[in-house]
Amino acid sequence: MAATGGTPGHGTQSGTPQHTAPPAPPGADHWPAPLDPAAAPVPRYGTRSLADLLPSAAAGLGVPGFVPALAGVEPADRVCVFLIDGLGWEQLLAHPEDAPFLHGLATGEPLTAGFPATTATSLASVGTGLPPGAHGLPGYTVRDPATGELMNQLRWHPWTSPRAWQPYPTVFQLAHDAGVHTAQVSSPAFETTPLTTIALSGGTFHGRLSGEERMDLAAEQLAAADRTLVYTYYSEVDGNGHRHGVDSDAWRGQLGYADRLARRLAEQLPPRAVLYVTADHGMVDIPFTEDARYDVDEDWELRAGVRLLGGEGRARHVYTAPGAAADVLTVWREVLGERAWVASREEAVELGWFGPKVDERVRDRLGDVIAATADDIAIVATRREPKESALAGMHGSLTPAEQLVPLLTVRP
Repeated sequence: MAATGGTPGHGTQSGTPQHTAPPAPPGADHWPAPLDPAAAPVPRYGTRSLADLLPSAAAGLGVPGFVPALAGVEPADRVCVFLIDGLGWEQLLAHPEDAPFLHGLATGEPLTAGFPATTATSLASVGTGLPPGAHGLPGYTVRDPATGELMNQLRWHPWTSPRAWQPYPTVFQLAHDAGVHTAQVSSPAFETTPLTTIALSGGTFHGRLSGEERMDLAAEQLAAADRTLVYTYYSEVDGNGHRHGVDSDAWRGQLGYADRLARRLAEQLPPRAVLYVTADHGMVDIPFTEDARYDVDEDWELRAGVRLLGGEGRARHVYTAPGAAADVLTVWREVLGERAWVASREEAVELGWFGPKVDERVRDRLGDVIAATADDIAIVATRREPKESALAGMHGSLTPAEQLVPLLTVRP
């Protein structure tokens, strides 16, 4: 069923998709005014974004070419970044009893993840120190201009050359080249993935299955030299949020476990070290109701003129049929109304959603129309994306619940 959203003319109807906007139905003049894309909160690239963390740390380590752009990241000889997938700032503040250690550290200002607030994009921003418009992973799925197909940047399917897709060196590689002992400690499954190659490679990779083993080994690697840069990661806060929703018992259990892991690592920090705990995005729960899930596969208005649907439920790249971009933009704005910021590619680039500059090789990966949800809704596709459409918790958009991530600091 398509979501109604309280907008006249929005619903499931039969008929062949067209490449022009349909006539306005009776009552269309009563649609809520579309949100102005210029009013969307833009990530704080260059001053307070996730992409600014490692460059600031590298500057403190004396790595050439980096400047300390991020306030609060002071020079240290040994730097460890612990990234907890899916732990948003707002979710952390809302659960002090489940994460007493991390909550006690949450006294400063959060970071913004970058747009879209999704794992592939954020990990590339962390590892390269670049915003999405530069590193070129601007979503969960985006169109590959060379093939015209959707490319899943988390699973790297269909295959394309990682180095051609993201040519910039990682901060880890530049730190390693400058003589800093550099290591990544994560699941063994991630050691040779293309995402690791283009975002997190440089120095040595150490695969460990359990969270406790990762924390212990991260502490060992941190103490292994006079200057060190270590990255470690835990994924299941995000996984349980997707499956069961934020604030579910399963999610709370994983939050508590991540809290214990962070404490374990903090208690083993060597002298002259600093630990930064952060995340790649937050998350919101999407009700399983008709008016909260707009199904493009069942909605003839949203489907008309759309050749490919990229991104994910909270942040969509919409690739249109030739000549249909303007009509699709108009219809999506009318249908989504006050519940989403809907912009043309040119508007999103000019407004800085993907960073202050979008590289030419990246521009055509962006949708002709880009939709970022503002309300607790999702734009799903139940036939072509059945698993993603059935998730309880989602992320990707520009809202504080998704954008704000912690920057928690521990020094011995």
